[in-house]
Amino acid sequence: MSDSIILGIESSCDDTSAAIIKGNSILSNIAANQAIHKEYGGVVPELASRAHQQNIIPVVEKSLTKANIQQNAISAIGFTRGPGLLGSLLVGTSFAKSLAMSLDVPLIEVNHLQAHILAHFIEDANPMPPKFPFLCLTVSGGHTMIVLVKDYFDMEIIGKTIDDAAGEAFDKIGKIFDLDYPAGPIIDRLAKEGNPDSYKFNKPKLENYDYSFSGIKTSVLYFIQKEVKKDPDFIKNNLNDLCASVQKTIIEILMAKLEKAAKDLDIKEVAIAGGVSANSALRQAMQDNNEKLGWNIYIPKFEYTTDNAAMIAMVAQLKFERGEFTDLRTSATAKYDL
Repeated sequence: MSDSIILGIESSCDDTSAAIIKGNSILSNIAANQAIHKEYGGVVPELASRAHQQNIIPVVEKSLTKANIQQNAISAIGFTRGPGLLGSLLVGTSFAKSLAMSLDVPLIEVNHLQAHILAHFIEDANPMPPKFPFLCLTVSGGHTMIVLVKDYFDMEIIGKTIDDAAGEAFDKIGKIFDLDYPAGPIIDRLAKEGNPDSYKFNKPKLENYDYSFSGIKTSVLYFIQKEVKKDPDFIKNNLNDLCASVQKTIIEILMAKLEKAAKDLDIKEVAIAGGVSANSALRQAMQDNNEKLGWNIYIPKFEYTTDNAAMIAMVAQLKFERGEFTDLRTSATAKYDL
C-alpha cells in the first residue's frame, strides 16, 4: 500500500463526512449529522442537501486539522458519486471537483456500496482483512444484499431485497411503535430488555437468496392494530418485548439467506457491512455462526458501519494505486450499480 495521502468525501444521504487516509491507515474521520430529520420521521432530501452545503467546508477543514495535514500534501480526492440522494451527492461531487481543480490533484469517484464492503480493508477495521473470495451481507436503511466479493473490484450481487431494505423495515416498524427516527438503534437498545420469543411475525418464503421485508412490516402493523383495540396502552406496556421480537425476526431473515449462500458456495469467509451491521443481535448471530459453522467472520468497527468518509478514502486509495482516476466531466448519480 502506497503512502499517498487521500481526502475522502461522503455525502450520499444525511451525514456529511470527510476523512484523511495514508496508505490504509485512517488519520481522521469526521462526520456532521443532521438532527432535523427526526422531526419528519425520515430524511427530507431538500433539507439534507442544504445541510450538506453548510457542513462540508467545516467538516473538511476539521479532518485536515485532526490529521495534521496541509492541503498541499493531498495526493488525490475521493468522493461518493452514488448511489444516494441526488441533491446530497451533488454537494459532495461539486465540492470534490472544485477542490481537486484548485489543488491540481487527481479526482477519484467511489461507489458507496463498494465502499461499505471495502471498509474491511482499513487498517483498524478488523484484526485481519477478509480473504478472497468472501461473502458480504451489506445491509442498511437503503440497501440489503448478499455480495460475492471475488476481488477488490470484482463483486457480484447474488441476492437482494425485492422491496424494503432491512434498515428501512426497522425504521418503519419503529414509526408504528412511535419511536424517534432512526428507529433501528432504539429498537436494538430496547430489545436488550425484552423477550425475543414473545411474539411471532411473518417471514417471507423466497426460493433464492433474495430478501423481502414489506411482509414483516405489514404483519406488525395488523398485529398492533388488533391489540391496541383491546388495550390502548399495549405498545407502551410491551415495548421491550415487541422490539426484541421484531429484531429477532429481521435478523433470522437476514441470516437464513446468508447461511444458505455460504453453504451452497462453500465459502467460510463471511462479512457484514452497512449501518445495520452495527446491530448487536446481527453481530451476535455472526459470532454464533463463527462457532457453529466454522465461519471466519469480519465485523467492522462501529465507526465504519454507518455512512462515513473513511470507507470512501479506502476505496480511493485502492483506485489511486491502480491509476483509476475520473475527470471533471463526471456527475453524481442516484443509481450506481455495484
